[in-house]
Amino acid sequence: MLAFLSREAERLICAVLFMGMTLLGFANVVVRYATNYSLASSEELLTNGFLLLTVFGAAIAARHGQHLAVTAVVMMLPRRLARAVIVVSGILSVGLLIGSAWLAWMSLRTLYDNGLTSYALGIPAWYYQAALPFAFLLIALRFVQNAVEEYRLAEAEHD
Repeated sequence: MLAFLSREAERLICAVLFMGMTLLGFANVVVRYATNYSLASSEELLTNGFLLLTVFGAAIAARHGQHLAVTAVVMMLPRRLARAVIVVSGILSVGLLIGSAWLAWMSLRTLYDNGLTSYALGIPAWYYQAALPFAFLLIALRFVQNAVEEYRLAEAEHD
């Protein structure tokens, strides 16, 4: 079970988020048309849900090597140089993700220290940001996992 969660955690998170967001959006439409009122908190919850869905979806893409990449230049390079460019690109990408995790952590600490609350529900604003540093680290981990897998496949093909 733990192995399943370590492999598929972000898929499970995305599925639960998407289902909850769909139900909330549907409930808001029903309430709005049935009563001429709206669930004020739905916008706040859906906006932050989309943010989380995006970063955890990026982790899924990184795990399967479907991240955004420009390969035209790399394809024109000699094989040895192309490998070097891919390795440097991977290191820079992971560095950027770790930097993003650190900045998200600092933002989370600032929100926590300031005691800022959300506009619709009045809950601490840091609640919405709490998953972001970990999500960026998860994307970096999945990126590294995919790179190791791709490298092993490339080595196996050349043996």
